[in-house]
Amino acid sequence: MYTREIQAPRGSPVENGKPLTGTWDKAFAQVNLLDIRRPYTLPLPPWLRDQRIKEWESFSVQDERFILEAFLGNFKLFRIAQVFVYGKENGEQYAFRKYLPGGNWKLPQRLAHASVECRSSRFFFRIHTWLNADTVKLELDIAAARKQPSLAAHLDFNMRSQEVTPAAVSLNFTEARSMYAFKALAPVRGDIVLDGQRLSLEAARCSGLFRDYKGFFPYRMRGVYCGGMGFDEEGRRFGFHIAENQAKENRENNENALWINGSLTPLPPVLITMPNGLESDWVIQDVDGMVDLVFTPKKLNRYGSRILLTNGDFFISMGYYNGMLVSANEERIQLRNHWGIGEKLYLRV
Repeated sequence: MYTREIQAPRGSPVENGKPLTGTWDKAFAQVNLLDIRRPYTLPLPPWLRDQRIKEWESFSVQDERFILEAFLGNFKLFRIAQVFVYGKENGEQYAFRKYLPGGNWKLPQRLAHASVECRSSRFFFRIHTWLNADTVKLELDIAAARKQPSLAAHLDFNMRSQEVTPAAVSLNFTEARSMYAFKALAPVRGDIVLDGQRLSLEAARCSGLFRDYKGFFPYRMRGVYCGGMGFDEEGRRFGFHIAENQAKENRENNENALWINGSLTPLPPVLITMPNGLESDWVIQDVDGMVDLVFTPKKLNRYGSRILLTNGDFFISMGYYNGMLVSANEERIQLRNHWGIGEKLYLRV
């Protein structure tokens, strides 16, 4: 059975100018990839090295009525803020998106107590990561437009250690270039107001995945991301997040994780195939017998970005998962029409 070492907490994923590799169950005190000594062969100045770092924070939130996906990304030449809301009962979907120029804007290097926001006259997106107070907060206030309703939300992720065991990973693309990811499944409470209709979220029924990424990702960045959550037959909260990325040594070190009632199981690397295309079933399997899933998209969203010299294609779909996951204590978790998301991206920047 696959296992992966959970290392003792560290202050940073970079030590003595070199990136670490591994998995931890605590957030780093600070993540500054510019501390890496000479990530490129040429001795680039700090401002140019900083331009090569891509970073984002994202949220998946759902209960039995809806799915909300929110993403705030900094790709240096430009920024993206986007929100998707999908109604499980009626199949209605709304997409909200904002592109902004880059400048010197950055996501925080600390999760202990920091905030970041994307603000314009009709679009407000704010993230407050406050692990010192055991919470992460998401606030949205988006005005109505011709083809979409207004959206407002205030969501609180309960990050108390009794409820949550996060996964923090550091993975290498090369010996001197790395990526970092922090992921956590948590109970969520709050309110969503869509087109004047209010949904009150109860922590006992609503779950959320929070994700924080930074990395010297390749110039041509590719990735597939799959995640879902729900409650099993015994009423336990569970969730998973799985990725196929370009990092090296992805068997010894990868970002795949499963949570059951707050307990973390590191998962092995997987192969994600789409034999009949993006709009048909996605098959997600490993060689250790711990991951055997099929993701069935309900509605595929595709959008591209062509800004200056950049090129990007993003695909995101709400859908449902069927299959099986195995926890660290060899317990099988059966998934039968559990809702989640599938994402595929290509980015050249």
